[in-house]
Amino acid sequence: MTTFDIKDDFYLNNKPFKIISGSIHYFRVVPEYWRDRLEKLRNMGCNTVETYVPWNLHEPHEAQYDFSDGLDLVRFLKIAQEVGLYVILRPSPYICAEWEFGGFPYWLLRDPKMKLRVTYPNFMTKIERYLKRLIAEIADEQITRGGNIILMQVENEYGGYANDHDYLRSLAKIMRESGAEVPFVTSDGPWGDMLENGSIPELALPTMNCGSKIADWYKRLADFHGEKRPLMVMEFWIGWFDAWGDAYHHTTSSETAATELRAALTGGSVNIYMFHGGTNFGFTNGANYYEKLAPDVTSYDYDALLTEWGDMTPKYLDFQKVISEFTEIPQIPLSTQISKKAYGSFKLTNKVSLFNTLATLAEPITSVTTQTMEELGQGFGYIYYQTTIGKARPITDFRLVTAMDRATIFVNQTWLATQYDQEIGEKLEFDLTEPDNQLGVLVENMGRVNYSVKMTHQFKGIKDGVVINGAFHTGWQHYALPMNNLEKVNFSADWQENVPAFYEFDLEIAETADTFIDLTGWGKGFVTVNGFNIGRFWETGPQKRLYIPAPKLQKGINKIIIFETEGQYQNKIILTEKPNLGEVKCLNVEQ
Repeated sequence: MTTFDIKDDFYLNNKPFKIISGSIHYFRVVPEYWRDRLEKLRNMGCNTVETYVPWNLHEPHEAQYDFSDGLDLVRFLKIAQEVGLYVILRPSPYICAEWEFGGFPYWLLRDPKMKLRVTYPNFMTKIERYLKRLIAEIADEQITRGGNIILMQVENEYGGYANDHDYLRSLAKIMRESGAEVPFVTSDGPWGDMLENGSIPELALPTMNCGSKIADWYKRLADFHGEKRPLMVMEFWIGWFDAWGDAYHHTTSSETAATELRAALTGGSVNIYMFHGGTNFGFTNGANYYEKLAPDVTSYDYDALLTEWGDMTPKYLDFQKVISEFTEIPQIPLSTQISKKAYGSFKLTNKVSLFNTLATLAEPITSVTTQTMEELGQGFGYIYYQTTIGKARPITDFRLVTAMDRATIFVNQTWLATQYDQEIGEKLEFDLTEPDNQLGVLVENMGRVNYSVKMTHQFKGIKDGVVINGAFHTGWQHYALPMNNLEKVNFSADWQENVPAFYEFDLEIAETADTFIDLTGWGKGFVTVNGFNIGRFWETGPQKRLYIPAPKLQKGINKIIIFETEGQYQNKIILTEKPNLGEVKCLNVEQ
């Protein structure tokens, strides 16, 4: 039987073992490309792959689980084993990862008293149920049972959030009792009180996350251990992520990163974050909030060793060279044929305004006061709030009270104002001119915050209400729009200018290949390809094109639907072979 142990070092079958790992999030890569990415990881010299596990995808609605298709974690683990890779699994349940709500499912917030990441009873009950289901799914993939999982992580960067050690011990106990047999680790930044706050050394090996000064931080970690234990950088940050509104795509120095990699491997073990970032498909991007809301873009390229679309970069070769100083580099033939294609331009087929197809997309839910997305049982997307607001008169005090994240306000289906983040709640003044007037507010969930103190306040929609001339207005219809049913859009209905609308394009192609849709001239929204949501776009940038993996296309007719909220659209779309993330250098490699 194969064994893996943590003593003064890592031991595989009782022999010292240096973990050389890279991060790939299976849920950010189409499953048809899992093997390709894992083969490239092995060919760089890595012996291990690390992945988070997103609770919010595997339990999208309470007690409803999904481990199918792109969420077939066991299939990912088995492919990794076939390629020759061990696995570090990080089920957490909190993952951060620049992922929507840090991996927490939205429905936790249906408890108005919910406290996250501490021993709040209702939170612990839901965690226990989920972890039992998850570990039952992957238990046989542990190295103790002939699989390839060698480590599991308890929580994630907990020392940067709180210091409830009873919570950490409870998680470890739940995981053990649910069937987790391999050694446990924790990971935290090595600065401040993070190691002290987030570690349970008697149950899990403390490791550290950082991107520079690794030799110095190893000394801090060794001092924290107080005895000879293995040193490991669980997240060696070699790039960074982009937020909407950033001036440019973030990149880092390959030479500097390679130097730090050498230091990490000289002193211990390493997991490279990210080896391959992938894509925030659909509405899965997270957000940060410090001075203001900063939602992440659709691409999770991260300036990683593989690009978002899987090409090897010069940084890949630099890292491969360093790794070759510590281990033999294998040569596995790449088994997945991947190509890119510029399909050219395609003319608009159909268009319809949101207002004229609302009834086909959602049944209105009526209530006296406004309801949040969580109260409506909705995780992602938009809500359209609609109400009648009476006769012609001046409105001298109009306010949205406690709402998130971006609200577009209409009177009689004509745009009045758009408020985003800190602008929401600003007073508006306007005149109603019709005998009877209708108010509509389209609110978009831009991605729940995935890190730090704002996490417990991530309801979306309008929480407290709408003030009209100094008083809360009552009597609302809610159209929940998760946008997962666009086959119901009625393109035979009317379209009108300068309002949110759906735009349909039919693409006839003879072969499938990776491609990129250019959204220059479009305002804000998202794109679906044959029913699959490839992600958000926004003219604010820096991302201007969205990645379409070949497996989401088909020979013959393909249907692309774009939902756009600003009234800015084009009569054609262009599919090109070139991305637009900024300066991204790739290697031309035959596959």
